[in-house]
Amino acid sequence: MAGLWQQLLPLQQGRAVLLLPFICLLYSPSSALPWDTKASPLPLKGFEVVKGNFSRTFLRVGYHKITEIPAGACNISIRETIKSRNYLALQTQSGVSIINGNWVIERPGIFSAVGTELTYKRPNEIRSRNGESITASGPLSEDLHLYLIYQQPGPSVYYEYIVSLQSTTPPHEPTTPIPILPLAETVGPTQPGEKDHQGEITNNDIIKEKPHPNQIPLEPSMKPQTTYTWTNSGRTECSTTCGTGRRQVLWECVEKDSQTTVPANLCDPALEPTNKGEECNTQSCPAYFDIGEWSECSRRCGPGTQHRQVICRQVTHVHANGKETSVTVAQELCGTSDRPVTKSRCQLKICSQWEIRSKWSSCSVPCGLGQRSREVVCVSNQGEVEEDAECNMNLKPDTLQNCDMGACARSWFTSLWSQRCSAECGQGNQTRTTVCLMDHVTDLPLDSCEGERPPEVKSCDSGPCKNSLEWYTGPWGQCSAECGNGTQSRSVACVFNDDGRMEVVDQFKCSNLSQPITAQPCRLKPCGVQWYVTEWSVCSRSCNTGYRVREVRCLADNISPSTLCDPTLTPESREECNKHPCVAEINPSCSDQYHNCVVVVQARLCVYPYYRSVCCASCSRAQKTYHNTLQRNHIRR
Repeated sequence: MAGLWQQLLPLQQGRAVLLLPFICLLYSPSSALPWDTKASPLPLKGFEVVKGNFSRTFLRVGYHKITEIPAGACNISIRETIKSRNYLALQTQSGVSIINGNWVIERPGIFSAVGTELTYKRPNEIRSRNGESITASGPLSEDLHLYLIYQQPGPSVYYEYIVSLQSTTPPHEPTTPIPILPLAETVGPTQPGEKDHQGEITNNDIIKEKPHPNQIPLEPSMKPQTTYTWTNSGRTECSTTCGTGRRQVLWECVEKDSQTTVPANLCDPALEPTNKGEECNTQSCPAYFDIGEWSECSRRCGPGTQHRQVICRQVTHVHANGKETSVTVAQELCGTSDRPVTKSRCQLKICSQWEIRSKWSSCSVPCGLGQRSREVVCVSNQGEVEEDAECNMNLKPDTLQNCDMGACARSWFTSLWSQRCSAECGQGNQTRTTVCLMDHVTDLPLDSCEGERPPEVKSCDSGPCKNSLEWYTGPWGQCSAECGNGTQSRSVACVFNDDGRMEVVDQFKCSNLSQPITAQPCRLKPCGVQWYVTEWSVCSRSCNTGYRVREVRCLADNISPSTLCDPTLTPESREECNKHPCVAEINPSCSDQYHNCVVVVQARLCVYPYYRSVCCASCSRAQKTYHNTLQRNHIRR
């Protein structure tokens, strides 16, 4: 670096503009200011360092222009001196956004623009107290406009850069050699124990560092023999304003008698002092609130709340690498009046609502108790149908409702008379079945229908008997119940009839004849009031334990409602069913495609081809259950 400096010295002042790219390489944005004569050469005459600080107490929310950095500037450094929620923004002179323009906050990184690379940094909000920064080596190919996006009171932005004092037209070239400039003076607030060289810098002031008036001719033949020595020239700015930072002790080479600054290579390197670093600002930093990120909203839709963590911290030490050591302290040290809120209202979107899409359907039965249904869907605020989970299930309107179509008519129904006489010869009987039914085919007690019960047996004559086999029946036995419904039985025998002469033979010989019934229902007298139940309903689930229900009523002998039944003997109206575990459908082509096929079965919609198709398995099981029930009823009759 020193060799390059010696090559640049013979250049004359009028060519300072041409040296600008070299100056930008010599002084990188990361170099500490003021310059260290051992770290890098001093700036050439014809260049100046421009510094400024922008701070306001209150501003209107939005973009505020801080300054314009001219084309050709290099060693550009922009940083927030106080951590805040504000943002830095850059724009070219022609209005093209580079960083954080048009209310779009960029991610930190490197941006190529205006002939250089700009490094944009935004430290982590929790672990760092440093604000945003933008640095660039330059030189700029066009003017650069610096803005502040104001969102929080008390912004403070510091900036500096190097520019040439020469115009684009080279002036008259001077005959004197280019002098060595003095060390740049420290700019910023005076630290405890330091001498104030600059005085206070006001808001938005720009400090331009001019070349030192003292000049030393470079021609050694013009000077007498002199002695050079190292002397303390000051200290750099402390790395932090509190919490024990570091600063550099600056040494420079001077002519011993006149104390004039000379190039460092004139002094003996072995005698250069080694104590170049020391601690500074050891007082503790003020406590501050460390604000965490907001949590997710407590509700997916509608008004909710979100929380964040706010911790009172205090920096105890700032390390040389810029990292800070902090501890958690009592909330009172940060002040309770300015404590950021930890709870806030939020709303991600408007909640979806339930919408009734159809009227109630007709009742599933023509008389008695049945069910009816309607369509209810979940609709977003845009009118689109969504999954039911997007709506509040506790507020969903009923989709099924019981309906009572009134009492069913009760009538006598009879089957056709049997085709054959009970006797192949002589007198016999023909029979038929008599039942009492309601409109929707519900079997009732035989004494529930009005009017006289139609006969079930009539006489028939098959002609004289000659060498024939026939069944003979004995008298009916005693009824098995003293009151109400019971059964009674009788004996039957196979008889050989030879023109009036009868002989009992083996029943096997009459096997080709229809054998008379040997048991029948009987009822001696009414039993008074008692509990009546209906058949169990279809199970709510085909497996994995469902439930089924039935109606339970207290009726008198005339089948009228009564309250005299013993309540301790009330039959169960609900019980578990189908407790066996679910297994895969045996027939893969017959399966349920609808998630609530139990409702289809309960509403008796399996009679329609569409529902038989989408609920094939459930409808098939229901049909088998129905047939089994009819068979049991037929056997009871």
